[in-house]
Amino acid sequence: MQLKGKAHLFGNDVNTDDIIASKYKSSTTDMLEMSKYLMGNIDPDFVRRIAPGDFIVAGSNFGCGSSRETAPRVIKLAGLSAVLAKGFARIFFRNAINVGLPVVECDTGGIEAGDRLEVDLTAGLVRNLTKGTEGKVAPLPAVMLELLSDGGLSEHFKKHGTFHLQSIEKGK
Repeated sequence: MQLKGKAHLFGNDVNTDDIIASKYKSSTTDMLEMSKYLMGNIDPDFVRRIAPGDFIVAGSNFGCGSSRETAPRVIKLAGLSAVLAKGFARIFFRNAINVGLPVVECDTGGIEAGDRLEVDLTAGLVRNLTKGTEGKVAPLPAVMLELLSDGGLSEHFKKHGTFHLQSIEKGK
């Protein structure tokens, strides 16, 4: 699974209320509508600068705070292809995979705003096409890749009618 897009940088400790402010969660239940306010607490113009396939690139502890799935859902609905960070809050990481949003733990120190990136989730590679550099990261387990490829846990159940992972049956 390969993803390409432009990097949008954020720092450490980006919490779920920074990803989507609670005032928007209380004013609508329409997730697509909420996605228009993605990262609005930090950067009110963020959604106007992103293009489909782009990446959020952050420091450590991305997605800390509350455990709602709303945060990774609005990132995905805004059209971003993945989040790359030095580290993730455990529950955010799990929620992201469950909703079908790829998350990659890697050294983001050499990535600058606007860099063109290519991420190969299967091979575990992050290429900075702007700088001509490449970094190896631990590839996501086959189970997670399968869930991401199906669009997340709910979509996986809709597709198969049950929890049915080829990667487990094949012993991967």
